[in-house]
Amino acid sequence: MYIIIVGCGKVGYHVAQALLSAGHEVLAIEQDSQKYAAIVDALGSVVISGDGAEAAVLEEAGAGRADAVIAVTGQDDDNLMACQVAKLRFKVAKTIALVNNPENESLFRKLGVDVTVSQTSMILSHIEEELPEHPLVHLFPLPDSDRRLVGIPIPRDAAVVGKPLESVTLPPDTLIVLLIDARGEPRLPTEGELFNANDEVVAVTTPSAEAALLHILTRVDG
Repeated sequence: MYIIIVGCGKVGYHVAQALLSAGHEVLAIEQDSQKYAAIVDALGSVVISGDGAEAAVLEEAGAGRADAVIAVTGQDDDNLMACQVAKLRFKVAKTIALVNNPENESLFRKLGVDVTVSQTSMILSHIEEELPEHPLVHLFPLPDSDRRLVGIPIPRDAAVVGKPLESVTLPPDTLIVLLIDARGEPRLPTEGELFNANDEVVAVTTPSAEAALLHILTRVDG
C-alpha cells in the first residue's frame, strides 16, 4: 500500500516507522522545518516539507495514487482539512485522522473522515476499565453515527436482576447487543433472557441517553 502521513511529530514518526517496517510505501509531510530535518536524518527521503492540508502539497506527495492518508498533526482543523482534500479532490479510499479534542469526533465522521482516533478517549476508556467501581465504560464510537458502544456492569442488588430483558424499558435510541456473565461468557439478548447479577451489559446508545440507561440498569429499589 502507498500511505501518506500528514504531520510527522512523535505520533507521525512512529506510525511511519511501523508502516515502513511492515513493507508499505510511505511518504510523510511535515511543515515544521526542524521536525522535517530530524525525520530526514532518521528515515531518509520518505518525507517532504509542506502543509499537508493544501491540495498542491498533497498532489506533490502523489495523493492521486495513495491508498490511504493518515493525518496526525496537533491541530484538528488541519487533520480534518487534509482528510477532506484527500477524499474529495484525490478520491483517496481511506482517510484516518487523529482527533485531539474528542468533542470533534462526531464532526469528523459527519464530514467524511473514514476513521477517527482520539487519544483522550482511548486513555479514558483504559482508565475506566481499570476502575471496577466505574459504572459505565465507553468501549468505542460507531463510525458515521452519534451512537457509541458502552459497557455497564449490573450490581448484585440492582432492580433489574432476574427480570427478562423485554420487560425493561430502555431509553430511546438504545439497544442491548450482548450480555457477558461474571465468568466472561457472552450470550445474546434473546427473548426471555434474564438480567443476572454481575452481568456486563454491552449496549449501543447515544451520549444523551447514557445517564438514563445507567440509572435503569443499576438502580437499587429501596
